[in-house]
Amino acid sequence: MLNEHMPYICCTQKLAKELGTKLSFPLKESGGLGNWYANLLLIDRRKCVLFTHEQTLYSVFIPGLKKPEFQCLDDVFVQALFKQLRTERFTQGQIERILEEYDGKIKYAKTDNRSLLGSMNDLAFHVNDVVQSHQNLTHVDVFSLARKLNNIPFKAIGFEYPETLFRLRVGQYTH
Repeated sequence: MLNEHMPYICCTQKLAKELGTKLSFPLKESGGLGNWYANLLLIDRRKCVLFTHEQTLYSVFIPGLKKPEFQCLDDVFVQALFKQLRTERFTQGQIERILEEYDGKIKYAKTDNRSLLGSMNDLAFHVNDVVQSHQNLTHVDVFSLARKLNNIPFKAIGFEYPETLFRLRVGQYTH
């Protein structure tokens, strides 16, 4: 395909160090569902990654990652996104379109949006709060945590809900 959109996972410096890779800034491209930002969180002495969609703040949380999983983090992300979308009852057509866009096509880049990083810090605070209320990470249901994160209104997106905006974006893109 000509002019095909190449999605990015924009990594924080902590995550880039864990990945052991040098990053450049993402190319400014139009089209596609958009990029994701990812941050490494250390919770209960376990490495976790929070992925947040650039335009909607829709988030996917992946706890307890081991070193080999960081070598194929894009695949781990796509699998977690697929499971979350199924749990949240996105249609089969929507899920297939999302997977078509991201599966095997993701590049890594530096973050370049301070506002989004601020929203991700808020999300990380909520993740830690949920983990503390459950005593530890092993007692947390990842999908109910994601549902909670994606149903918090954020100023950065006009006090809308990330899940609502992500569903709208996916709906516009899949028709």
